[in-house]
Amino acid sequence: MQTDIRLLLAVLAPLVGAGLVMATGKRPNVRETCSFLAAVTLFGIVASLVPDVQAGRALRYTLFELLPGLSFTLRADALSMMFAVAASFLWILAVFYSAGYMRGLHEHAQTRFNTCFALALFGAIGCAFSDNLLTLYLFYEIVSVTTYPLVAHHQDEEGYEGARKYITYLTTTAKGLILPAMVLIYVLSGTLDFATNVHTGILPATAHNAVIVGLYAACILGFAKNGVMPLHHWLPGAMVAPTPVSALLHAVAVVKVGVFSTVRVMLHVFGVDLMARLNLGLPTAYFVSFTILAASIIALSKDNLKTRLAYSTVSQLSYIILGVALLSPTAIEGGLVHIANHAFSKITLFFCAGAIYVATHKKNISEMGGLGRKMPWTFGAFAVASLSMIGAPPVAGFISKLYLLVGALDAGAIGILVVLVASTLLNAAYFVPVIYQAFFGQPSVAERVSVSHGGESLTASATEQHHDHGGHGAAEHHEGEAPLAMVIPLCLTAAISVVLGFYPDFFMRFAEAVVK
Repeated sequence: MQTDIRLLLAVLAPLVGAGLVMATGKRPNVRETCSFLAAVTLFGIVASLVPDVQAGRALRYTLFELLPGLSFTLRADALSMMFAVAASFLWILAVFYSAGYMRGLHEHAQTRFNTCFALALFGAIGCAFSDNLLTLYLFYEIVSVTTYPLVAHHQDEEGYEGARKYITYLTTTAKGLILPAMVLIYVLSGTLDFATNVHTGILPATAHNAVIVGLYAACILGFAKNGVMPLHHWLPGAMVAPTPVSALLHAVAVVKVGVFSTVRVMLHVFGVDLMARLNLGLPTAYFVSFTILAASIIALSKDNLKTRLAYSTVSQLSYIILGVALLSPTAIEGGLVHIANHAFSKITLFFCAGAIYVATHKKNISEMGGLGRKMPWTFGAFAVASLSMIGAPPVAGFISKLYLLVGALDAGAIGILVVLVASTLLNAAYFVPVIYQAFFGQPSVAERVSVSHGGESLTASATEQHHDHGGHGAAEHHEGEAPLAMVIPLCLTAAISVVLGFYPDFFMRFAEAVVK
């Protein structure tokens, strides 16, 4: 492998950005400029790695070695680039969106917010470029710690409760399952370095089958950021955070770190051949199928838009693990490309949820009747991203579902085909009513009364929701779209989801390189 300092620079870019944000916190424009420059710098460095990785060169940078086979090392390969490119690009848009959201609601502690946002990207990019399980674990924990203040941002009882649940689930599972599994893997194999291909893995053939199965289960459940049931409760609970944090959690960093870590260990610690020999693939696929279906059914019952989107994320993440678990090349490619496809579509949905709240102070779907006619750009983008989540052409999610369906056929897993079809119908069942309500529904009685009085006061619902935020976000209710700083990013991510549906080759080339 070729030593390349750009890997270190990529990891340091958001860390330096966090320092600059802290130093310039009293000057908001300078602070947000620093966030933007850090995001652009990170994306530029990551983009510069693309030609080398596409050419088949694996890049590495070792900071230090503790023991033979135990080092702090970074590596860029096809799998890491899928995550790093999507996360670094979306951070640029998230910076703009966050500025519009936080200023629009006059949120407090914006310097802390931007600092922790950058630190979360520091951890996420570190996970993407980790060359071994030790490095991955350290950056995984960094993501958990740095996003805790974001979840607790409002500093009220609800925020602290959501943050406590968040940090308890994620750190307990990591320390209780991943850490001991990592120690045992090192004892068995003498290394924690990821294998260079997805077939061999690093565990020796002499290891007892029961031990391997136990280690595998510990890794699947230990990376609880992947949202697999029953260790998913932290994710809906974290919805008390500001919407830009929800977008970060669900699309850019946290859950993607969880699912990325899971598939990295499945493919590069255990390997396809070992999983096939021990018949670990299909049982894993059926195990996560329960999450796919159950989370979708729960989403149907949620009126709060962010909560419905949260359960959608729980369901959608398991598509990625499902594809890898099927062990057929096409299914693996479909699962991996969903890392990027889901990121662009889900961040659009959360961006839209935030724009709706800033413009109208509405959180519940039942209150959104007719809003699509007042906010056509926002709800148009929401409709596009919803089609992607459903898996309808010509949006990016269609590519993921198509590859998963073909991969399930290749694997002879008819039951998984049924799961994919059923989940698609459930996706439509909880997304289509939102779009219908927005464009064809009628405004609520309270809103009609408010309008009849000349719009002089907030609706009762908006006033109550403002109180729920503990006094933070004192924006006024108004007609029309949210600020352009919010609408432009959500329209861009929606447009990119369509582009990825027509031209999926960029991320598909990386996915194909992984399975070779």
